[in-house]
Amino acid sequence: MTAAPSTWSPSSWRDRTASQQPDWPDEAALDAVLKQMGTMPPLVFAGEARALTTQLGAVANGEAFLLQAGDCAESFDAFGADAIRDKLKVILQMAVVLTYSSGVPTVKVGRIAGQFAKPRSSPTETIGDLVLPSFRGHLVNDITPTEAARIPDPNRLLQAYHQSSSTLNLLRAFTKGGYADLHQVHTWNQEFVASSNEGRRYERVADEIDRALRFMKACGIDTTTQPHLHEVDFFTSHEALVLGYEEALTRQDSITGEWYDCSAHMVWIGERTRELDGAHVEFFSGINNPIGVKLGPTATPEEALALCERLNPERIPGRLTFISRMGAAKIEAGLAPLLAAVRDAGHPVVWQCDPMHGNTFTAADGHKTRAFDDILAEIAGFFAAHASEGTWPGGVHVELTGDDVTECLGGAEEILDTDLGSRYETMCDPRLNGRQSIDLAFAVAELLRA
Repeated sequence: MTAAPSTWSPSSWRDRTASQQPDWPDEAALDAVLKQMGTMPPLVFAGEARALTTQLGAVANGEAFLLQAGDCAESFDAFGADAIRDKLKVILQMAVVLTYSSGVPTVKVGRIAGQFAKPRSSPTETIGDLVLPSFRGHLVNDITPTEAARIPDPNRLLQAYHQSSSTLNLLRAFTKGGYADLHQVHTWNQEFVASSNEGRRYERVADEIDRALRFMKACGIDTTTQPHLHEVDFFTSHEALVLGYEEALTRQDSITGEWYDCSAHMVWIGERTRELDGAHVEFFSGINNPIGVKLGPTATPEEALALCERLNPERIPGRLTFISRMGAAKIEAGLAPLLAAVRDAGHPVVWQCDPMHGNTFTAADGHKTRAFDDILAEIAGFFAAHASEGTWPGGVHVELTGDDVTECLGGAEEILDTDLGSRYETMCDPRLNGRQSIDLAFAVAELLRA
């Protein structure tokens, strides 16, 4: 794995400029919480992170596809088993569509069990007549529009840890305990998806899978003894934004002696925090998890190559994922030079498309939203750029929910501007609902086949 620089330690990021960090009012209280977290069990294990690196290595080699999906920001208030199950259900449905329709394995990574912090473009926001500190996710403060609620509270770090632990326990039970069994593909169809065009299209795929399983059984293959048919590998990820939290959960693996951020299997650096000499890149340079970096429309080939050398100097396939987020109008022209530079330098990068963040706008009624057609257009541009450079379009990174929300415009059921306010529930960015998510999976599968 990646060898940590000789001067690196889990706290060496503190010697660098750390952007997007909360302004904690009580450093002593923060230090006490972080010290307590440093004694707690890891949320994930080094061996699991290594397994994900191996699977992402197949993506880097053009032999698999990465589906990374989940909430824009998890909530302390909307936490429960049903919400976790429904989110997982949509991701499993999407993975089945992608795998069955494209013929390549799908690596499944959730934005879940840790996606509690959000970067903000401004330290303050205006709500009505009030100018308040920005909401930075439930890891830091509360969304209630009062001065008191917006004060960063370090006890929230502990709450995030415990909620992540509970979520991981349930995810492991679902994915290894029979819920993810391919014989159950029909039962994953939520009621509001089953009543839609996308749901009926999904049911046809499920019927074909059932026929394939019956054929295997008729040929004498005992499908009950094939673990890959009954359980799935499902990994967790989040943006590692608040570095004190990440440091407190970083552990040295007893088998290899390497350092891992045990808050998630995979962590990524956002577009606002990828400064080469900044604290986030310094922290990421020493952990051995598979890691990602968001690249927006201002990213240059020189920056991409410098990040490759800093974060994956040993050129390990699956170690580094570049997540483009450029907007539908800029993706093809903006991405192609990055692809060419990284390809020519021989870096084994996973390329992934985030078609959400570059296509956000404010509707006439004041709701932040995204148009489904713009999301699909950015993914199509992502595939076109890879086709022009002869590289592998390795995955998609989307914000979605298992709830029947009306936050993104369009899709087969055609959510209109006038529909946004009816079920707009996100704390931060607009998410795809189940219908739109399945629709997107079919569109991506068609691009993969092409």
